[in-house]
Amino acid sequence: MNNKIQDLDTPCLLLDRDRLEANLERMKEAAASRSTLLRPHLKTSKSLEVASLALQASGGGATVSTLKEAEILGRSGVTDLLYAVAISPQKLKRVAGLRAEGIDLKIVVDSVEMAEHLSAFYEQTEEVIPTLIELDLDGHRSGVRPEDNIQLVAIGRELDRYQQLEGVMAHAGESYALSNPADLQRSADNEAKSACVAAQILREAGLPCPTVSIGSTPTALMGARYEGVTELRAGVFMFFDLVQSGVGACNKDDIALSVLTTVISTNPDAKRLVVDAGWMALSRDRGTASQAEDYGYGQVCLPDGTPLIDVLVVDAQQEHGIIGVRPGSGACLPDLSISDQLRILPNHACATAAQHGAYHVINKEAEVEAVWPRFSGW
Repeated sequence: MNNKIQDLDTPCLLLDRDRLEANLERMKEAAASRSTLLRPHLKTSKSLEVASLALQASGGGATVSTLKEAEILGRSGVTDLLYAVAISPQKLKRVAGLRAEGIDLKIVVDSVEMAEHLSAFYEQTEEVIPTLIELDLDGHRSGVRPEDNIQLVAIGRELDRYQQLEGVMAHAGESYALSNPADLQRSADNEAKSACVAAQILREAGLPCPTVSIGSTPTALMGARYEGVTELRAGVFMFFDLVQSGVGACNKDDIALSVLTTVISTNPDAKRLVVDAGWMALSRDRGTASQAEDYGYGQVCLPDGTPLIDVLVVDAQQEHGIIGVRPGSGACLPDLSISDQLRILPNHACATAAQHGAYHVINKEAEVEAVWPRFSGW
């Protein structure tokens, strides 16, 4: 293939294969240092080709966030899957159908009510669905507090009625609000210890807990070790993004994903450039707004990927990206003309990738080596 990026229609999604593979190797080493299995989360990539590379690095199962991902990946041969979103009763028939196809799909619950729905489903179908109890470490999302003995044991007992209790699952979402190594290390330690505390509560109640699953990209890379953790989950590490850079999980030159865009208008008086990548190409995610360094809707780079310091997408309309300089920085806009190209690093790789149907996979010479389709849906 080996076309130049200059030949691509814009806006489009670029994926630097060398950076992707380096990021995968880094996480593989992090998991090895903790003596745990790596169960990469494929919700960011939603790509069979990326999944293939990720599973070569992990050698194990994978994590998904939609049943559509489970269907596509499972039917492609990735059969050891954890659906890491609290299940609802309406989805159980679909889960059972995938398991009947030979896909070892595990699910999560965080309430006695949902555990009772699972028991009722078993009584109707005799279908055993391995289930993990989701833990809430920081009050930011769904899950059971790891020290809540009564709730944990009640859920565990209900799941164990029909041998469906598989273990516990934790996610240190608080890590995304951190920005220094000491705090990240504390978060990583807390994630591992809390999950193991919950597992011990179940075991002391006479319940099985073979799986203790933890993971977020920032904490997974801290290298914390804790006896009892069986698997490590993370996903955005494959691509990284500006939020992860702000957290301290990566540098900008680790970010493998960018949006290629074309200048469509110049406005020297307003000190603005307009490009053809608006929020439909970049997403509306403003994840860096709460960090020490805000990148607007994305960091602007030259076509070779070199960041233009303090040059940002300052506003985004549906198909228009407005490029300006960071206020007070003293930076200047590049001298560009209509038809010149730029690249935009994303705030949140998951959100930006979701706007596109394919990755244009590039090498160090900015040549397009392949086009890898993405899938979407629920």
